[in-house]
Amino acid sequence: MKNNGLITKSYVNTLIKKRDRDIHKGDCGKILIYAGSKGMAGAAVLCARAALRTGAGLVRVSVPEELFPILQIGVPEATCLSRERLLEDLMQYTAIVIGPGLGVDAKDGVLIKKILRATDKPVVLDADGLNLLKGELEIMKEARAKLILTPHPGEAARLLERKAAEINEDRLRSAMELASRTGSVTVLKGAGSVVATPEGKTYINTTGNPGMATGGSGDVLSGIIAALTGQGLDSESAAVAGVYLHGLAGDLASDRMGEYGLIATDIADMSALAIKSILDTHEPMEK
Repeated sequence: MKNNGLITKSYVNTLIKKRDRDIHKGDCGKILIYAGSKGMAGAAVLCARAALRTGAGLVRVSVPEELFPILQIGVPEATCLSRERLLEDLMQYTAIVIGPGLGVDAKDGVLIKKILRATDKPVVLDADGLNLLKGELEIMKEARAKLILTPHPGEAARLLERKAAEINEDRLRSAMELASRTGSVTVLKGAGSVVATPEGKTYINTTGNPGMATGGSGDVLSGIIAALTGQGLDSESAAVAGVYLHGLAGDLASDRMGEYGLIATDIADMSALAIKSILDTHEPMEK
């Protein structure tokens, strides 16, 4: 795809493949989600739910232990991991999400840096995962992990030490600058989300609607992208397909619920139908 190319269904169709008949959960990615804090457990639930709806075989969520009951009721298919065990055997995961509802406690910032040095797997950095590294872009560029950043304009502004209005004045340039300065694939969220790579490639999303301007929508996107890269897509392809599927899920939810009543849980659940709509355009597999 050319620079500044629009992300289309036909392009995403080339990225999302049908599954082999004999596949098992271990083949479908094992995702670690480091998220949630007191009063923000829902962000972790939404991220985990979206990852599972996007095909992740196994999802483990690291939250404070007092939040375990909320997670296991909200998304019973996921398992929980205490913060104390977060750094154990990181290489077992095929992708990691850091940030949704995490809070900005300094000790979490220390843990994030340890993770970025300890694994070479894809890591989706979102929300407070980004806020905790404000002013430390060199840590992202030097990370061993393969980073995908998913800031909204306010978070991008904090990282680039600008105002959100400046970010939105030239969203393409802002996304490209952040990708270049961090060495990371960057998704600048918003209407017509922009994906930029460190090499200067850019993509503009064509799906989505105003109903997606609702709390938790970004947490869903992080789960979708992590699930895709955890299943084997490279970071660029996962970001591109992820923003398209996220917007398509929002469009499907809007068709059913309307824009005013749409909530992030609807987007997470409709992610399954978004992928189905892509796969339904593929040629039938031989039996």
